[in-house]
Amino acid sequence: TSLVLVTTCLAAAAGALGAMITAAAYLKALDLSMVLNGVLGGLVGITAGANKMSPTDAIIIGLISGSLVVFAVVFFDKIKVDDPVGATSVHLVCGVFGTLAVGLFGELKGIDQLISQLIGIGAFAAFVFPVSYILFVIMSKTIGLRVPAKEEIEGLDIGEHGMRAYNIDSSKEY
Repeated sequence: TSLVLVTTCLAAAAGALGAMITAAAYLKALDLSMVLNGVLGGLVGITAGANKMSPTDAIIIGLISGSLVVFAVVFFDKIKVDDPVGATSVHLVCGVFGTLAVGLFGELKGIDQLISQLIGIGAFAAFVFPVSYILFVIMSKTIGLRVPAKEEIEGLDIGEHGMRAYNIDSSKEY
């Protein structure tokens, strides 16, 4: 268990660093939300193999995961996927990478393990994508997939609960 704690923490920290470096180089800006998603990406990336990775492997996986988050957020924005918090980039992209990483790094690395991981990803995708598509079609025909534009602009805290998430006057200078 102590190895899992070490690899998990190292991957999270390296994910932050990977996202920060990538955002600075690729986006020409330091972006706190990208760095925080890099932390999450590092955590997601190490999850599949945390108990089979060395600390060095965890750092490499975290760095790659953090970088992937930045590129994935930009990609999903370009293809107009509505994902304001980068959840798809963190969970889908880093999850797939982390699953593959088990075959690329650590105690289990090797072509046989990599093929097993690819088969697992393919099997998961073959089930999840069609089922999700069917559910999204049903939801879009019945309850809809979006809130009204006015509620989206005002924020769902007001639309759903009649109050703001934070009682902050944004027009006030501090």
